[in-house]
Amino acid sequence: MKKILVPCDFSKPAVNAFRFALDVAERSKGTIQLVHVIELPVMHDTVLMPVLNFEEQLLKELRQKANEQFQKLSDKYSREGVKVKWEVDFGVPSKTILDVITAEAIDLVIMGSHGASGLREYFIGSNAEKMIRKAPVPVLITKDYYKGPIKNIVFPNTLDTENQSELIAKVKALQNFFGAHLHLVWINTPLNFTSDVVTQQRLHDFAKRFAFKDYSVNIFNHPNEEEGIIHFTQFVKGDIIAMGTHGRKGLTHLINGSVAEDVANHTESLLWTYTLKNEPVES
Repeated sequence: MKKILVPCDFSKPAVNAFRFALDVAERSKGTIQLVHVIELPVMHDTVLMPVLNFEEQLLKELRQKANEQFQKLSDKYSREGVKVKWEVDFGVPSKTILDVITAEAIDLVIMGSHGASGLREYFIGSNAEKMIRKAPVPVLITKDYYKGPIKNIVFPNTLDTENQSELIAKVKALQNFFGAHLHLVWINTPLNFTSDVVTQQRLHDFAKRFAFKDYSVNIFNHPNEEEGIIHFTQFVKGDIIAMGTHGRKGLTHLINGSVAEDVANHTESLLWTYTLKNEPVES
């Protein structure tokens, strides 16, 4: 967690994300990169040749205003010993943020989210959802500023052993960083129901195979996987939910959805996600 990116639109969730990022950077002796992306309307002369209908002076004023807001944010919250830099870009927020992740060799994205609901959630989704789906590095979502120590990490898992080694290594690093207890949990729903005897054995085998430490195994019965994760987290007083996601896109995403994105929209807890590698992804 040496290089932390915080997308910032100066909203309350974004400011809360910056404040939490300061805590993480101070602990890890890392640096924070703030980025504000201004999305401008475009006028399409042709499908392939969009032309920005803005004067240079207006763009200059927008950049200046954002830099002034960054300065106020830095003056109010920055801490001695934590390096904070910022940039203002123009473009599509999700694409621009992904470009910054690559260009700056970012290790972790921390971002605020208002959540999304209804038709907006189904068809568009929030910027946080897009990062969960597309980011090549872990993404930590927060809605409020989390002040207390992180003692409990909830790790819902399908218990499949293929293509999870990198995810589990990241989760272990997260657990070690905060010195937290790990709650490995299987959410038992009518659609993926298995008996407790079978699931308990799978949980223990899974934990043994990946050599977890300071952990407990749990089975939580609920009609819905997403709500089960949220309710279990509340039950054990979890501070962070850690989840892998398949990063599905296009029609596959609309049909199958993403439990991690659904949880991001509806939980009030911190959510940490990492996209599973070597997974078939349709576009």
